[in-house]
Amino acid sequence: MNINNINVNKNPISQVFDPDSKVVFEIPKYQREYTWGSREWEALFDDLIENDDGYFLGSIICINSATDTITAPKFEVVDGQQRLTTLSLFLAALYTTLNSYKELLDEDQQSDILQLKRKLVLKKSQDEIRVVPQVQGNNRDDYLGLLAKIGVIPKRPMPKFAGLRRIEKAYNYFKKRISTVLDEVSEKVPEMFKIIDKVNSAILVMIEVSNHSDAYTLFESLNNRGTPLTSVDLIKNLLLARLDVNGEGNIDYYFSRWTEILSNLGEEYSDQERFFRQNYNAFRKTLNEPFIKGDRQYPLGTIATRSTMLDIYEKIITKDPVAALDMLSNNAEIYAGIISNKTENLSNGLRESYLDLQRVQGAPSYLLIMYLVKHQEYLDITDDDVVKICKLLVNFFIRRNLTDTPPTRDMTRIFMLFIETIEQNNYHNAEIYNSLRNTLISVSASDEFFEEKLRGPVYDDNSGATRFILCMMAMRGMTRENVQDLWRKTNSNQYVWSIEHIFPQGSNIPDCWVKMIADGDHDKAKEYQSLYVHTFGNLTITGYNSTLSNKSFAEKKERKDNSGHYIGYRNGLNLNDDVCDKEEWTIEIIKNRTDRMVKEIMEMFAL
Repeated sequence: MNINNINVNKNPISQVFDPDSKVVFEIPKYQREYTWGSREWEALFDDLIENDDGYFLGSIICINSATDTITAPKFEVVDGQQRLTTLSLFLAALYTTLNSYKELLDEDQQSDILQLKRKLVLKKSQDEIRVVPQVQGNNRDDYLGLLAKIGVIPKRPMPKFAGLRRIEKAYNYFKKRISTVLDEVSEKVPEMFKIIDKVNSAILVMIEVSNHSDAYTLFESLNNRGTPLTSVDLIKNLLLARLDVNGEGNIDYYFSRWTEILSNLGEEYSDQERFFRQNYNAFRKTLNEPFIKGDRQYPLGTIATRSTMLDIYEKIITKDPVAALDMLSNNAEIYAGIISNKTENLSNGLRESYLDLQRVQGAPSYLLIMYLVKHQEYLDITDDDVVKICKLLVNFFIRRNLTDTPPTRDMTRIFMLFIETIEQNNYHNAEIYNSLRNTLISVSASDEFFEEKLRGPVYDDNSGATRFILCMMAMRGMTRENVQDLWRKTNSNQYVWSIEHIFPQGSNIPDCWVKMIADGDHDKAKEYQSLYVHTFGNLTITGYNSTLSNKSFAEKKERKDNSGHYIGYRNGLNLNDDVCDKEEWTIEIIKNRTDRMVKEIMEMFAL
């Protein structure tokens, strides 16, 4: 790599968004639009709140595009726009929330409201914003509209349907999360400033280059070469070093066992790293026993997180590396059955149950399943009992993923505490299922709230959960003669069967649909689209075909592939029976179909 001029600075957010500076970060139009969603927002918020001050947020690569030495730097953001945009929306949510407590603040604290504002818009400027999103997907207009709405810049019209897009959704997400934190304490203002301090102290590495060529050379180098050591790499190095401390010549044997562990866990680092966290969280009582001195129950730590995992395993491995290797090897084999169905002795029922749990994003519960399978004989539970528990968990996760209740940050602790409940009460057999069911009901959203979510834009809220529900509904009507594998994928890893919006979701609504759905009124069709296009009544499953979506309703029904097989709504799935019998598609039909489907879903996924 040959880069002539490079400047690297490790700065806190308070300095990157310095209220007194005139630095502007502009995302050029050739960059992709803002794509971060709830998963990334949640990770950013949790990382900042749960870790100590000075948490490392990552790096950004910029080109200084100022034309002279007098002009304040204007940075073109080559890498890091998602992070910068999200941080600015977090700051906007902090500004609004702090402003709402203005009457409770002293004079110095009130000045912090202005400081937050100046992080978003330059000092002595009415509308020169510090982070300038790119224009695609209404990003910049939505961002400017949001800043105007909260009073950071002068009034301007809010773009239509901005509330349905990511910029405003991110802002609302952070406002909600901040509010949740404040609701848990009596002293709101001090807690608010704790959050602000966490954000201000977080570290961002800013890499400044002078031209595009250098920027992309550096970008490719950081993203494709020189991958840093991961936590799992460091655990491996520590384990093998401890096992070879006496130089007894068994290191090849130990390395082969480590390789087998990773083979069981698969090539995805996220699966490997999650196993090491969940392995400790599932068996923490046993793992802590050799370290207990006095009355401290968990001297290794109450929970393994990404930031505490390495420290925990260092102590375990140093204490007894052979026992640590044996434990990891045995538990990784169990975990492999859960995440990859590789274990040969899995029954068909267990295999399908584990697959369903994966499909509903049920990974937080893997630590419970691993614990139950490990102690299956002692707990007096059969494979059929585990299948029944997985079904209960699937229903729980469907509801959780559509309602965000309980929040993701609580999920690990819920299952850890339930394992503790099993151990403290010496539960066996049916007692485990019944207690788990009561626990999940106690932490889940109400049926009323679940139903409210089911009636909303479910595809936009969680397309994965929506697809799972549609597939399960379709499978209910299958017979041996018309059975289909709705989870089959192509060589390019696309589902052969995919979600289809009957009334199209694209921004350019075809004239035939405008006429059918809104009597030719384009504005009314747009309004209907924003309200109903992502609801269950307008969704179904068809064979994947990129040309299907904008066809007329009649063409969608009768569409065939090159082999003459129906790939439209006459594809044989019972899910489409109440679509095929219609001659037209109207809002009333969508609403009635939503009513019927929601009732069926509530029955299918009852706790």
